[in-house]
Amino acid sequence: MMHGTMQTFTLTLNKFLDHAAKWYPTAEVVTARDNGAIDRIGYADLKQRSLKVSAVLADLDVSFGDHVATLAWNSQAHVEAWYAIMGMGAVCHTLNPRLQAGEIASMLEQSEARILIVSTDLAELAGKISKLAPLITHVLVIDGDVGDWPGDWHGNDQVTVRTLESLLKEAKGAISWGEFDETSACGLCFTSGTTGAPKGVTYTHRSSYLHTLRLLQADAMNITSRDVVLPVVPMFHANAWGFPFAVPAVGAKLVLPGRKNDGKSLAKLILSEGVTIAAAVPTVWVDLVDYLESTGGDLPSLNRIVVGGAPMPPALMERIEQRLGVRVQTSWGMTELSPSGTFSSPYDTARSPTLSGAPAIGVDLLLMDIEGQPLEEQRNIEGYLHVRGAAVIERYFGHEEKATDCNGWFNTGDLARIDTQGNLIITGRAKDLIKSGGEWINPAKIETIIGLLPQVSLVAVIGRLDPKWGERPILLVELREHQIISDEELLAPLKGRVPSWWIPDAVVHVTQMPLASTGKIDKMHLKSEYGGCL
Repeated sequence: MMHGTMQTFTLTLNKFLDHAAKWYPTAEVVTARDNGAIDRIGYADLKQRSLKVSAVLADLDVSFGDHVATLAWNSQAHVEAWYAIMGMGAVCHTLNPRLQAGEIASMLEQSEARILIVSTDLAELAGKISKLAPLITHVLVIDGDVGDWPGDWHGNDQVTVRTLESLLKEAKGAISWGEFDETSACGLCFTSGTTGAPKGVTYTHRSSYLHTLRLLQADAMNITSRDVVLPVVPMFHANAWGFPFAVPAVGAKLVLPGRKNDGKSLAKLILSEGVTIAAAVPTVWVDLVDYLESTGGDLPSLNRIVVGGAPMPPALMERIEQRLGVRVQTSWGMTELSPSGTFSSPYDTARSPTLSGAPAIGVDLLLMDIEGQPLEEQRNIEGYLHVRGAAVIERYFGHEEKATDCNGWFNTGDLARIDTQGNLIITGRAKDLIKSGGEWINPAKIETIIGLLPQVSLVAVIGRLDPKWGERPILLVELREHQIISDEELLAPLKGRVPSWWIPDAVVHVTQMPLASTGKIDKMHLKSEYGGCL
């Protein structure tokens, strides 16, 4: 007996843009420019331009497995570069322009990238990087012209700087995409480093393809061809949560904000383009709601806001939903998960900002004790969260040892519970725990309670060195504009809800909470500034 067979269909990422170009050729990719102009292109034309970018890179001797770095905002040209690099079998190393030049150069030294694709307004940073990263030989400018760069650009004299657009006009030769194994590397992203030194995470075509299919499930992102999607979450970090793959995969309209993500700019873009789904960390939505509350106006097209990257303060969730008339969809993930792990369902009627939802097929969760042993009970008990799946890291870039245990479980570093319905509740970061008098204090529980106060915009709890107790918690708070509340009123909700010795010893009011490069509250900065002994 001879069994039948199925066709070979390698899971390479170029297939998402191939599909969009063929079946949704005129569906738009929209980019907002700093000067207020809007660029538009259909998927069919975008694919042809992206193929030409591949040809340009091939002329610069980029071949299979080479790393090509990008230092850019969310724009059409950046999307074109992504598909061009990945489609030809090279690896797209996304760099965070909010980091220091030395940090970026260290990452480039590890990836050995020779080509840097950079947004024109990042000339000064690119110059500093090229001096510190001697392997860089070509800088390709996008989203503008080299003529816009300073005449005394202080870069490496050995670097050739040209606009990518000018090279596209000269590009010759046909490039074929996807002619390699689906397990080939496609992307490299370093972790944000908010709790330790950044580590490189390598994505493969197969892992990102399967991650995209997971995003598109009805109880996850639930994006359809009728949607207009605005990923404010940056393309330079964690694949922009997978939106540059998922949106073309269904032929939806993709709206890219460029560099600006302030409340005024986002409100204008959402209104003019009819955005239905938008995604970003909570701090972005604070600015948007503040702007709309101060100026008036509505965003009638917007149906859903996806949040992740940091806990959603309950008061902020209520403000967003009441002011915008939208549904806030909470989620949880991390760079090492490509990055999505769980989503609250878009259809849930009983919701809470503390719930991060259940995992879709393709990722599994397990709670363990501090010794790395699975808890006997997996519901309604706190433990250390471990994950595994097709889009979960196995080994960090450049590391010989695996990041997983012998059964493939990756330790996220999060403390969590899973409720009876299977919803994940992140209860804290293991590295954030405060040890006071030999006992542990969980800052996240305190932050959740204080975050319920309507006067509070952002809140953080850190440990401050104490000669008697080792560490004691202090509360740092950023209030909403024009709001006043006493320290006693801030701490009052904690009484009777946490042990008395958990109550912070001091309250520090900050005008603006320090944020890390990915929009999360920068606790390393807070600990550096406020964590020493008085």
